[in-house]
Amino acid sequence: METVTLTPKAQPDLYIDAENITPDAFAGKTAAEIAAFHVHEGNQTGLLGTYFDVSGKAGATAAETKIVIKGDVLKVKYIGMRMTAGEILVEGSADMYIGAWMEGGRIHVKGNIDAFSGTGMKGGEIEVDGNAGNYLGAAYRGDWRGMQSGTIRVHGNAGSDIGTFMNGGTIIIDGDVDVHVGTHAEGGTIIVKGNGKSKIGGQMVKGEIYVFGTIDVMMPGYVYRKDVDLEVDGTKATFAMYEGDMGERHGKRKGEVIYGHIYQKY
Repeated sequence: METVTLTPKAQPDLYIDAENITPDAFAGKTAAEIAAFHVHEGNQTGLLGTYFDVSGKAGATAAETKIVIKGDVLKVKYIGMRMTAGEILVEGSADMYIGAWMEGGRIHVKGNIDAFSGTGMKGGEIEVDGNAGNYLGAAYRGDWRGMQSGTIRVHGNAGSDIGTFMNGGTIIIDGDVDVHVGTHAEGGTIIVKGNGKSKIGGQMVKGEIYVFGTIDVMMPGYVYRKDVDLEVDGTKATFAMYEGDMGERHGKRKGEVIYGHIYQKY
C-alpha cells in the first residue's frame, strides 16, 4: 500500500468542503496532481495544495492507497465521503461528515469528530479514539436512510441523535451518549457501554440497542419481557430485555410481530 501524507498549513478562515480527500480520488495520482485538486472555502474555489503540503504517492487503486493527515483538520468537512476502499488516518481531530455515505475501507481518527459522521454509511469501518458529535450514523436532514452497513466504534462519548433512521450496521460507543438514540431505526445494532439519557429507541420498529450503564428515562412505549444472558462485544452479562416501541406499526415474520429491542445490563 502506498501512502499520501497531507500536512495542514494555517487554518482557513472559513470551513472547507474537501470531498475529494479519499483513496478513490487520490488513486493513480502524483502528489502534484493531488495538490491541484479543487476544494471549496465558502463561495470560493481553491486548490488542496493551498491548505496542505502534499507528499508521497498514491497506489494504483483505492484499495492500495492510504491517506495520512498530520494533525487537526477542524475546518475540513467531508473527509472520506463515499470512499469505497483504502485507508485514511487522521492524527488529530476532524470536522463534520467524516466517512459520510462511505461504502468500504477504513477511517481512523485519533482525536474527535464532529456531527453527521458516518451519515448514510453503507460499509467499511470508522474508529474514533476521542468523542463523536451529534447525528453519528444517522440520516441526512430530510432523508429517511441512515446507516445501512459497516461499523463505527467511538472510544469516547457521543452526542445526540445517533443512529437516526438506521437500518443496518453497528455503532459502538465506549462512553456515554446524549438524548435520542436509534430514533426511527428499522434495523442495525447500537451498543452504549456508558450511560444513556432519555428517548432511547423512540419510534424504533426493528433493531437492537444495548446499554451497559444507566438510562435516565425509559421510553413508555417499551415493555419489559425477560432477562437474558448475552455476550455483547466481548462482554458476557445478564440484560433486561424490553420490546417496543409499542406506539409504532410493526411488521411480522412467520406470523410473529417484529419489535425493536432495548437490552439494559444489570
